[in-house]
Amino acid sequence: MPRSSETSIRDRVLSAAFSAFMERGYERASTLDIATRAKVSKRELYTLFDDKHAMLTACIAERAKRMRLPLNLPAVESRAALAATLNQFGIAILQGVCDPKVLAVYRLAIAESDRSPEIARVLDRAGREPNRAALVELLTMAQANGLVGTVEPATMAARFFALIWGDLLVRLLLRVTNVPKPAELEQRVRSATETLMALYPEPAGAKESG
Repeated sequence: MPRSSETSIRDRVLSAAFSAFMERGYERASTLDIATRAKVSKRELYTLFDDKHAMLTACIAERAKRMRLPLNLPAVESRAALAATLNQFGIAILQGVCDPKVLAVYRLAIAESDRSPEIARVLDRAGREPNRAALVELLTMAQANGLVGTVEPATMAARFFALIWGDLLVRLLLRVTNVPKPAELEQRVRSATETLMALYPEPAGAKESG
């Protein structure tokens, strides 16, 4: 089978599987249902995936990529540049995770957490962890340039994520609130950035570069 054809079939199977899992739940969604939706035979399906669990894991991994930002964040040489980059980063994070399909992935991972805890680990490894690592790298760079104090960059990154999210993600997952409008997300991130910058000022005696 040509590689392009195999990729096309794989994409169809994953799309069909995700739809089936969302509509029927993991346990009730059958491989026959998935094959029918994808317009492939069960033999073709099993050529690509060993079982239904492998399809679920692949669905999670594929959609977790929507959370992942480009990892080549710009160099920051002033407090103003750091604040601007944090704002851009935070807005992109919120917009990515607030995407209905990404929220659906979170709900699916939570629903399957007892039977398949590794699915949540895939979501964390493929989606959240690259973004956390990118932010730690940015803050490490800022620290090396004398823009923030000597607090561990990982601690600053954790604080920033806590500030931009608060309880929003939990409320979205519980469907007790709607996705904020773009202007609300931007204001949320600006407030978080201002708080973080106030919490971690330049070291005493550092040259003012803002």
